[in-house]
Amino acid sequence: MKKKIIIILIAIILIVVIALTTLKITNKKETSENLTTIKLAEVTHSVFYAPMYVAIENGYFEEEGIKIDLILTSGADKVSAAVLSNTVDVGFAGTESSIYIYAGGEEDYLVTFAGLTKRDGQFILTRDCSKDFELTDLYGSEILVGRAGGMPAVNFLNAMKNANIDVSKINVNYSIDFASLSGSFIGGIGDYVNLFEPTATTVVNVSDACIVESIGRLSGEVPYTAFYARKSYLEENTELLKGFTRAIKKGLEFVLENNSTTTAEVILPQFPDSALNDIITIIDNYKKYDSWLSSPYISEESFNNLQDMLIDNNLLEEKVPYSALIHNLDE
Repeated sequence: MKKKIIIILIAIILIVVIALTTLKITNKKETSENLTTIKLAEVTHSVFYAPMYVAIENGYFEEEGIKIDLILTSGADKVSAAVLSNTVDVGFAGTESSIYIYAGGEEDYLVTFAGLTKRDGQFILTRDCSKDFELTDLYGSEILVGRAGGMPAVNFLNAMKNANIDVSKINVNYSIDFASLSGSFIGGIGDYVNLFEPTATTVVNVSDACIVESIGRLSGEVPYTAFYARKSYLEENTELLKGFTRAIKKGLEFVLENNSTTTAEVILPQFPDSALNDIITIIDNYKKYDSWLSSPYISEESFNNLQDMLIDNNLLEEKVPYSALIHNLDE
């Protein structure tokens, strides 16, 4: 009799577990089906964008009825091309692309609706780690900075200007595309290279290179990486993108209000090939240099700082209107 009761209890427990599991799967499927998918092209996959990954991993987008289809699209020019061609809905890259496109006369131009980072996230790496680094050590050397006109290259040039470094004395290599910088440097090209994290730390770990300087520290505040969409898409999907912006805002608040270890543990699934301690160190560095906005709002002052940089580098003839290209949805 006792044995029968135990068997019955086990059967009941199994039935309950199966029912709960089925209900959970069904609810998850129904929730997923009720979400609106946004195809999001990111310029690179970096711990620099920790607040966005927090928003993904913590379900902030899902809370707003959004499913993110994250697509790595190396190079800001390729991100903007993907948005303009309707291959993706939203681009995440430097706002310089939207400026170039507007200045070129595109009718359905790119409008930035939310920001994430407020300064350059690159670090200068060198092969010679035997001495204390000075920026004048760049004189007579070759440094890999990515394509001419891209935000990484422009911010490097602006950083050198702010530090009173004469770039004419430096062999600045613009010929290697963004995605190939680390491999080219490891392969022996260049004396220095500008890299984002976690790539910079990866290169340090697999080679004799070391990090010697922060570009963002020298270059100043600009809307470095932000979210943009075609003007028509923004007009047709304003409420959806307001929800997107609220999710990003929650991600920013989480990163700023929590320690680096807590944030690293949340975003670790986004970087399966990185060690937790490396991610913690990287987040510490970005916090140290005040890399993230406190909210997705992009100020006119920072936007004009970017345009001044582009004009100084002969990449833009005259400023374009802030009111046309920046439509802050965090208001």
